[in-house]
Amino acid sequence: MKLALIATEKLPVPAIRGGAIQIYLDSAAPLIAKKHDVTIISITDPKLNDTEQSNGVKYVRFPEEQYVSSIINHCKNNHYDVIHLCNRPNWIKELKAATPNSKLVLSVHNEMFDYDKLTDAEGEECIKSVSKIITVSDFIGKTITSRFPSAKSKTKTVYSGADLTTYQPAWTSGGRDARNRVRSELGIQGKKVILFVGRLSKVKGPHILLQALPKIIEQHPDVMMVFIGSKWFGDDNVNNYVKHLYTLGAKYKENVTFIKFVQPKDIPDLYAMSDLFVCCSQWQEPLARVHYEAMAAGIPMLTSNRGGNPEVIEEGKNGHVIYDFENPDAYADMINSLLKDRSKCEKMGRYGRSKVERDFSWNDVASNLLRVYEEA
Repeated sequence: MKLALIATEKLPVPAIRGGAIQIYLDSAAPLIAKKHDVTIISITDPKLNDTEQSNGVKYVRFPEEQYVSSIINHCKNNHYDVIHLCNRPNWIKELKAATPNSKLVLSVHNEMFDYDKLTDAEGEECIKSVSKIITVSDFIGKTITSRFPSAKSKTKTVYSGADLTTYQPAWTSGGRDARNRVRSELGIQGKKVILFVGRLSKVKGPHILLQALPKIIEQHPDVMMVFIGSKWFGDDNVNNYVKHLYTLGAKYKENVTFIKFVQPKDIPDLYAMSDLFVCCSQWQEPLARVHYEAMAAGIPMLTSNRGGNPEVIEEGKNGHVIYDFENPDAYADMINSLLKDRSKCEKMGRYGRSKVERDFSWNDVASNLLRVYEEA
């Protein structure tokens, strides 16, 4: 098959500036390209050529300002058997008109079928035009099918994944080396490390984790919260909310570390140096890919009962769901409980790693995507 995988207009592929969709495409594509002709289309970036080929995948990049029209023209002039468009249902009509002989697959990574994004007529036309709809979680699937029952027969959940090679748990030699090296570089040897990875925005809830800190310090004065992220992907500028976080963190200089944007290739070592991962999202998260990363790194997880996040949690086996997700004490109590039981943490981490190996490798993702393409 000749396949086109189209990213959104937000970030380039490869994911040199981060982005879950970008990581998703660039990780699965080389595996699919072993048997098929694969092209990834994304926006241009000063650090990338407009066209190139790597790992069997062709990359085509267009300027953001002319992105949609450029995609339409490209697909019109290059026949693809299947065109996989990410997260832009309102582009489907024009794409279908330009490529009537191609099968269209839409993957939905957020609540893109919400009332404020599509009218009933636009949603129905999109569903009629596509062969398949892939969603990143059952939660996202239900946001589509509850409004548009006509989508049920076309909609399938394909969970994301993590690289089992680059994410190495602390019980492996590579993970142990990374853990010791990063802790030494950050000056946090001997600390109990709680990790947050994500955009520093109110909807992601890092302020709640900081508010939980005093209660955690009471029982674990050697705790260190490490926040990795910035206000937007690859953007280290500081807005008022980030300033607020820095102000909260400054009260506990021995217990809080902020690290700004980190290249995706450097993220695995930061997981390896951690003892516990927390996702404290306050919005209806589709299903944050950080959960797969934490499991691959072999560390237990706490996540908020928001959106699709709980779908990868086996309660008490690889992590816990925080139902009182707005309450800092709920996080503090569970964190305190886990930090005082290292054997339980390791057991949960090992279970999480086995779960990723079983269900969420990039080979699994690529195989599931191929199945959808073949059925389209």
